[in-house]
Amino acid sequence: MTTRRKLVVGNWKMHGSHAANAELLQGILAARPFAAADVAVCAPFPYLSEVAVTLANSGVAWGAQDVSAHAQGAYTGEVSAAMLQEFGCRYAIVGHSERRAYHGETDQQVADKAQAALSKGLTPIVCVGETLEQREAGETEAVVKRQLSAVIHTLGQCIGEIVVAYEPVWAIGTGRTATPEQAQAVHAVLRAQLAAATSRAAEMKLLYGGSVKPDNATILFSQADIDGGLIGGAALKAADFVAIARAAG
Repeated sequence: MTTRRKLVVGNWKMHGSHAANAELLQGILAARPFAAADVAVCAPFPYLSEVAVTLANSGVAWGAQDVSAHAQGAYTGEVSAAMLQEFGCRYAIVGHSERRAYHGETDQQVADKAQAALSKGLTPIVCVGETLEQREAGETEAVVKRQLSAVIHTLGQCIGEIVVAYEPVWAIGTGRTATPEQAQAVHAVLRAQLAAATSRAAEMKLLYGGSVKPDNATILFSQADIDGGLIGGAALKAADFVAIARAAG
């Protein structure tokens, strides 16, 4: 049986200010060390520099919330993997449901972004998940497998280098959470799909994201195929985020 170290990543989304960021990061740093989990925060692009300075040599990693599929060029508003690499980013979230829904990102675009991130040494956190309508129609497995399949086919043997985050769209920011059993069932499907593509599947980290809070983190993280969380709202409060990271133990 493979023992996977937990990973807890805060996704700040479009939140933050100089003052709020400083308070949040200091609260996280004050809680170190995190013995049972690797911890990271994914901040908005304008704040990556101050995050990098504050977290340098701290043991807490940082990343971006998106990355361009393009290496460089006339792509106004885009940010390349090489730029993120210069700021010491370890992670880049790709394919978050909000990007898929609000910006029309396709499965292939998400896969291309993951490939771009890997090309510069970043670890893509590839998000998959179904809507409420899809779940009620019994399409959950088909949806997440389709989303992940595009990444598998694009990355080939490099698929073992990514992190996958299952985020049921109906549970993001709604206060609703998949039961531990529901979450584990989808994670098991994803692990099996990865196992068909790489011998490294057993060591890959699969995260759950969907209204994870201090009071439900322990039971979610105790499931066999859930290796931590991609945390949204609770990542904006140091006490909550720290409690979730502690729950990984």
